[in-house]
Amino acid sequence: MKEVLENYQNLINSKQLVVGVIGLGYVGLPIAVEFAKKGYITYGFDTDKNKISKLQSGINYIQDIEDEQVEQVVADKKLLATNNFGEIKKCNAIFVCVPTPFTPNKDPDISYIVSACNSIRDNITPNQIIILKSTTFPGTTEKYVKPILEESGKKSGEDFYLAFSPERIDPGNKVWTTSNTTVVVGGVNEISTDLASMVHNVVVSQIKKVKSPAVAEMEKLLENIFRSVNIALVNEMAQLCDRIGVNIWEVVDAAATKPFGFMPFYPGPGIGGHCILIDPYYLAWMAREYDFVTKFIQLAAEINEDMPYYVKNMVIREIAKQDVTIKTAKILILGMAFKRDVDDLRHSPALKVVELLKQEEIQNIDYYDPYIPEIIVMGGKLDSLKEINKKTLSNYDVVVITTDHSVFDYNMIVKNSKVVVDTRNACKNVENATNVVLLGDGK
Repeated sequence: MKEVLENYQNLINSKQLVVGVIGLGYVGLPIAVEFAKKGYITYGFDTDKNKISKLQSGINYIQDIEDEQVEQVVADKKLLATNNFGEIKKCNAIFVCVPTPFTPNKDPDISYIVSACNSIRDNITPNQIIILKSTTFPGTTEKYVKPILEESGKKSGEDFYLAFSPERIDPGNKVWTTSNTTVVVGGVNEISTDLASMVHNVVVSQIKKVKSPAVAEMEKLLENIFRSVNIALVNEMAQLCDRIGVNIWEVVDAAATKPFGFMPFYPGPGIGGHCILIDPYYLAWMAREYDFVTKFIQLAAEINEDMPYYVKNMVIREIAKQDVTIKTAKILILGMAFKRDVDDLRHSPALKVVELLKQEEIQNIDYYDPYIPEIIVMGGKLDSLKEINKKTLSNYDVVVITTDHSVFDYNMIVKNSKVVVDTRNACKNVENATNVVLLGDGK
């Protein structure tokens, strides 16, 4: 085993380590680019031919990566994008960064992981380290990934090595990135943990080793469920504040002055992104195998999923105050991405708000988001407005802020709109905003 570690260290020191990344999305591509930037040949695997074609031409499609970086590593032939999974044989370290969605019944869907592992199994070579990074439920690495890979006839921890290391990508975060966020690593045995840590250490300085893949898998769920639960708490309190006439935003800001024992979270139209919405259901599904019901966690998830309905009712109420009907009312949604200043649409609560308004037979719904050129809602395609101005805004009966992009001119929006439903407190600095209806302001 010592020889394997020494061999890997020599490969790293001599820049001979070959890296493979399966799944070139928000998680996989940044990892691939980091290794390529360090001078290591990195194979990027994906079944999406469009992604492969773009990368082979040096074209970036991930907002958190600089275009010039992708162009450079492709030109230097350090990043090699391909859909030929036979190239896995050439790799020493393989990262699995594929989607882990849930089914319509909110059961985990690990079919992408299974597919990636089948490709690795068919091309596995001695002493490779396979590192699963896709967010999943505890037990996935050892109960699902390991048996598939061992169908090759090789034994994990001896012939090849296996670990789980959760992704910690925060889309749009310019401070904490792939290269400077601490990585958690848990292998099926000690050498697997050491190898996975050694490989990560090429691009990340801080490593936290844990005793098993299951610990690392559960750690990732705890991170996201912590946020889910606290967001749900403040979302429920926002609804209560609306009932009793207290402004939740002032409440949170006041509580945040306490230097210990409190962390501020803020209400909104719901939660989005890949992890926070999904992870509570992954854990709940796994817990049922052990006759355990995650009541508190599931309740928090339900509260968050109810928020688009609350926003829909706010919009309906504002329509009812005007001399228009549901069918003739004109609604403008500002912001479709799931969070500020990103081009990530995954599970965005704004999508659900639009869907719910359409179900109320509101026919005239437009949206504006410079990051999201088009959406598909209820089987229909909707294009973003090219711009908004004074004349544009005056045409709508209700303007709804669902994502608080910093490029929006909130003074102009408030001044020229009949009614603004603000779900993000985006208009907090606008003076004389008497036409703003704020989620959780108690009015």
